Amino acid sequence: MNPVLVEAWRGRAVESFHRGSLVVVDPDGRVVGSLGDVQRPVFPRSAIKVLQALPLVASGAAEALGLTDAELALACASHNGEPGHADTAAGMLRRLGLDEAALECGAHWPGLEAAGRALAAAGREPTALHNNCSGKHAGFLCLACAMQGGAKGPDLQRFVRGYVQPDHPVMREVGAAIEAATGERLDNAPMGIDGCSIPTYALPLKAWALAFARVATGQGLSEDHARAAQRLRQAVARSPFHVAGTGRFDTRVMERLGERVFCKVGAEGVYGAALPELGLGVALKMDDGNTARAAEVVMAAVIEALLPLSEDDRRFMRGLSEGVLRNWRGIEVGALRASPSLRAFSLA
Repeated sequence: MNPVLVEAWRGRAVESFHRGSLVVVDPDGRVVGSLGDVQRPVFPRSAIKVLQALPLVASGAAEALGLTDAELALACASHNGEPGHADTAAGMLRRLGLDEAALECGAHWPGLEAAGRALAAAGREPTALHNNCSGKHAGFLCLACAMQGGAKGPDLQRFVRGYVQPDHPVMREVGAAIEAATGERLDNAPMGIDGCSIPTYALPLKAWALAFARVATGQGLSEDHARAAQRLRQAVARSPFHVAGTGRFDTRVMERLGERVFCKVGAEGVYGAALPELGLGVALKMDDGNTARAAEVVMAAVIEALLPLSEDDRRFMRGLSEGVLRNWRGIEVGALRASPSLRAFSLA
């Protein structure tokens, strides 16, 4: 059984707790710290969007299309669907002579309540641009443009139809990048369909941490993929709003720490992080799939434990690893805290 990593306190008693697993790996694949079962296959969900975006840069598509930091960050994003996110995705599509109808991620209301209310107040319905994965999908279409020798408009539209299918050339290119980063074969892995309709593959948590270590360092990647990883990390650090949005953990942490941390949430309690100055990758999975609170506490505590931080930065991260819980009247009723076993976590 995996250890308790997060405790939910009400008053002076633990009301609930969240179990999970955590692993830190160097780019050679050596485990330098772990808690729980790190060999169990895990669907990474949106935590690995940076891996899925590697071909976008490595292919030369990003440079040929003049993609900005904001657009590259959006290609790695699970965003709130705020106007700045939807507009950026639309701008990527315009470069290709396409519109939101080309996106095969589906539509949903913005994740930020204020953005959804504003959309409804204007009498508008959400489109695929508001999907939290619209930037990633726009990036896939940019990659397709390069794969088709710069084709745009109707010519590109014909090629990209069905691009979410596992056997489409775009998904095969994305899958090859994942295999290169993890060192695993996807044809041997359980496959599912992600929330945005692309394939997702279950690999050991350790393999996902290795991929993030390689993103952090470039070691073990091809020259083109290493260059792409560095460019994507820089883009997200320069435009952290576009990787998540207002009030979100990933945006807040990277606004604060810049290129020292690349972190990315995934559904069902998955998180990944690249720590370039330490040359390490981190991957974690909460057993109960709790992403909204538990996984963020764990990632904050790991960053606290591993990175040398100033006192101000340490207080900031402690505020994320020991969050106050308030009721609807704003009264403090409890806290979310990293467990003693997580606080004792250290590298071998």
